[in-house]
Amino acid sequence: MSLIGDLNWRHAVKAYDPTKKVSQEDIDKIIEAARLAPTSSGLQPFKLIVVENQEIKEKLVEGALNPECMRNCSHVLVFAAWDRYTAERIDYMYDLTTDVRELPRGRFSRYTDLLKSIYLPQPAEQNFAHAASQTYIALGLALAQAAELKIASTPIEGFDNDVVDKVLDLQKFGLKSVSLMYVGYPDIEKDWLATMKKVRVSREEFTIELK
Repeated sequence: MSLIGDLNWRHAVKAYDPTKKVSQEDIDKIIEAARLAPTSSGLQPFKLIVVENQEIKEKLVEGALNPECMRNCSHVLVFAAWDRYTAERIDYMYDLTTDVRELPRGRFSRYTDLLKSIYLPQPAEQNFAHAASQTYIALGLALAQAAELKIASTPIEGFDNDVVDKVLDLQKFGLKSVSLMYVGYPDIEKDWLATMKKVRVSREEFTIELK
């Protein structure tokens, strides 16, 4: 099936079957799709926390708007962004870049100095907002990969970030949660959205073409 077909197939699942688990092989593919997402200046300013442990999921449920979805899905993926940019984080990514590409360290120092001059004076809240926006590209690719694998998914913004951050101790890693993605297999009888048609505005309404 083509990507367009996969995207037409997927929907935000409203009920999961707790008896069915996604294989580690398929979870790894979804993780890899998110890992390969493009990010601003290649800084990759976020991490993906993969929660399969049921006890941890039960603690996270306290902050969920749809607790049964979180409780019954196979895995909860948490997209968490850097709380702020630092010189160390920028240097780490560009040291990694030069090492992988077999270039001398410092090859991009003029550019990293520019990044530091832009980001470091900014308030932490502004840094986090910029980093958080990068996570949505990865979330989109993870949703697309899940659809290709015919694995159900639900992207989530409606949750208590403070609960998630506390349960996962994200402050320790200099991270703050941005969005969640539930993955698993639907409960056919309870997933009321499954039988409904996908609704999107038409291409003509959606697109402004300047030729």
